Amino acid sequence: MPPRRSYDQYCSAARALDLVGDRWTLLIVRELLAGPRRYTDLHADLPGVSTDVLASRLKDMERDGLTTRRRLPPPGAAYVYEVTPRGRGLLPVLQALGTWGAGYLGERRPTDAVRAHWFALPLLRALEGEGLVEVGLDEGEFHIRVGAEEGPVYGDGPAPGAADARLDLDAVTCAAVSRGELTLADAVRAGRVTVTGEGTLAKSLRDD
Repeated sequence: MPPRRSYDQYCSAARALDLVGDRWTLLIVRELLAGPRRYTDLHADLPGVSTDVLASRLKDMERDGLTTRRRLPPPGAAYVYEVTPRGRGLLPVLQALGTWGAGYLGERRPTDAVRAHWFALPLLRALEGEGLVEVGLDEGEFHIRVGAEEGPVYGDGPAPGAADARLDLDAVTCAAVSRGELTLADAVRAGRVTVTGEGTLAKSLRDD
């Protein structure tokens, strides 16, 4: 494997960019924060990345201690990639980038791909407390683990257990929350988000 490119600057920001500054690297971390993923799943949820670039980035990230690769036991018998604790430490970096970039999001362009779970990190920023939240959009369902200190912070599909709250909304409202134009509480009060469930999170959002 060729040596990693470096800015050769004695600066912590430059050192960080040596590891995660390449195109696609942080978006791969975004996907792996959902838990172990197969290569084919990563490729499907990163539209626009070539197979060569994805394979190269995954090798670099494994070398740099951001991800690991392991083989699932039978009957799966497939390799999956997962983020390490070091890689999971990039969660607040991605959240900060999302906050900074929200003003540039604008309206969805005809060429923009979208996956339901891409709204997980903005919603995670908007929720306080702890618990499992299931989210339903027209584009699909995902779930968020609010306040999780270890393990996946979100996942595709319905919640794996009893959710503390379920939110049903459309992508337009979710994007408005992401851009900071609308708080989640205001969206609930305006009837743009339907909240069901009897957990603390649900009651807090409904202001019960």
